[in-house]
Amino acid sequence: GATGYLPPETINRLFQIMEIPIVPEQVLTHASDLDRIHITYPMVAKVIGPIHKTDVGGVRLNIADAAALQSHFESLMQLKDATGVLIQPMLSGMEIYVGAKKEGNFGHTIVCGLGGIMIEVMQDVSMGLTPLSKPEIEQMISRLKAYPMLQGIRGKKGIAIDQFAQVILKVSELVLYLPEIEELDINPLLAGEVSIVAVDGRIRI
Repeated sequence: GATGYLPPETINRLFQIMEIPIVPEQVLTHASDLDRIHITYPMVAKVIGPIHKTDVGGVRLNIADAAALQSHFESLMQLKDATGVLIQPMLSGMEIYVGAKKEGNFGHTIVCGLGGIMIEVMQDVSMGLTPLSKPEIEQMISRLKAYPMLQGIRGKKGIAIDQFAQVILKVSELVLYLPEIEELDINPLLAGEVSIVAVDGRIRI
């Protein structure tokens, strides 16, 4: 597109090629789509179309069954500018973040940290320049102020740090293959004890 942002299908395809795990999702545009759902409950539904989804009530959480999904689908489609509804399984985990930004002719800066709104609030990020090795990435992660949280603290479970490092490595490899990427953001990645999945990715070329 003119904005330089890649469409979601392209991003998903790139992530699949790079083996960056993504959340399964389906787009519903007609009531008849409700019969062909291969996503497990509970799920999240988000309106497609309006820019500020949360402001218009366009995100519905913890949808437990088909009846609930149908009523949410109908009400979301009535929102102004709605073109469809995106459904994903409702996942829990810690929100973490990986990003990349082109630095002139010097390659890319890779950034990691806590995700979601925490990245703006805490400004707790760690950076490295591509190409990055696995040991360098592990050092980046360990430099985060939030590192003890990632390891597990006071009875709270930690996250799969090795998987986190793996995703950062894949992002670092991706921008080496595609140097025309200006900016890449995966925010959030949802991290549990054993697995990490990308919920939302943006790439600008």
